[in-house]
Amino acid sequence: MNKLIKFILTFVSAIALILTSTSISFAKVVGDKIILGAAVSLTGKYSTNGKHTQNGYNMAVERINSMGGVKVGGKTYKFDIIYYDDESNSGRAAQLAERLIKQDGVQYMLGPYSSGLTKAMAPVTEENKIPMVEANGASRSLFTKGYKYLFAVLSPANQYLEVAIDLAVEKNGGPVDIAMAFEQDAFSQDVRLGIVDAAKRTGSKIIIDDKLPKELNDMAATLAKVKATKPDVLVVSGHSKGALTAIRQISEMKVDVPMLAMTHCDASKLAKQHGKNSEYALCAAQWHKELTYSDDFFGNGIKFDKDFNALYGYAPPYQAAESAAALLVYKDAFERANSTDKEKVRDALAKTDMETFYGNVKFGDGGQNTAKPMVLFQVRCEGDTCANKLVAPTKWASHKLVHPIPSWSSR
Repeated sequence: MNKLIKFILTFVSAIALILTSTSISFAKVVGDKIILGAAVSLTGKYSTNGKHTQNGYNMAVERINSMGGVKVGGKTYKFDIIYYDDESNSGRAAQLAERLIKQDGVQYMLGPYSSGLTKAMAPVTEENKIPMVEANGASRSLFTKGYKYLFAVLSPANQYLEVAIDLAVEKNGGPVDIAMAFEQDAFSQDVRLGIVDAAKRTGSKIIIDDKLPKELNDMAATLAKVKATKPDVLVVSGHSKGALTAIRQISEMKVDVPMLAMTHCDASKLAKQHGKNSEYALCAAQWHKELTYSDDFFGNGIKFDKDFNALYGYAPPYQAAESAAALLVYKDAFERANSTDKEKVRDALAKTDMETFYGNVKFGDGGQNTAKPMVLFQVRCEGDTCANKLVAPTKWASHKLVHPIPSWSSR
């Protein structure tokens, strides 16, 4: 009897070892599906952009699956995603990354929304050698830690508003005075560092360097300084809520500034919520539908915009576009690797060099996308209808920048 029990225990241990080694080497495949994992902010302060992220992922999964799926090793697979709500909390995001890997057996991850949550998840995926293609974590500190399993399709955060300073200097004919107000999160602080670098590079001067309050609900003190010092450009980064607060209080206080540039304007739907009060604001974006990139799955940006609108009932912000692009990158990597071995797919991801409707994707040594510039659009209104018009970089611009912004007294 003891020999029988010993044999059974040895057999069970061997089977467990085989299963463990298989899960470590190969992506979780269930039938004809490759399962990806994602923790996304469906509640909490990032829920708006979290939903855009999920919508972009889901649209791309549906499109790829309906157009032939993913061809690996002579077989055809479809993508599927296991989702959890990270509640806009970095600690929760890290826990969910552990759960997806250790309990759900996921071997390939999609990123969350925001740099802070991506920074919380990246050490977990890296420790477990799980590739993560992320679309919404732009903090440049993500790309300086030597991560080998992190790949970002978007431009790094320090590039977000540098183009606005270059544009202000171009229009001013020389160095400018800069006022800025930033949230204290990882992403916004990296945006700030980009402005500091741009000021040094152009010989410009930062005359206001303020912190936004934690709740992002009041920047009256900063705007009072702007009225008193009259800078050439005001830059603001506080995600969607910060952008909404800026437009509301600038219009209430009648603050005149020649140029206003912000992050997350598109996602916050400034024009829809504030109408003509949002006109002339410059919004930094990873993507705009008028860009001429294209691919076989979504066509160009105009086609993606039309299809997304038909599916979800609103125009796609860049968060949705870059999230959709992440799935195209995964499909390309799986097929070039011709394997579900995660190390082979990781190596294929590192060698990515492709064009998507969202833009070109090529990863640097740190995992950042080195092939795509940021863009600026300007909110422009005709009657009660306001729209985003691409104005920078100049060589890709479809519309001419209105500068300086007309004073409130002349509007």
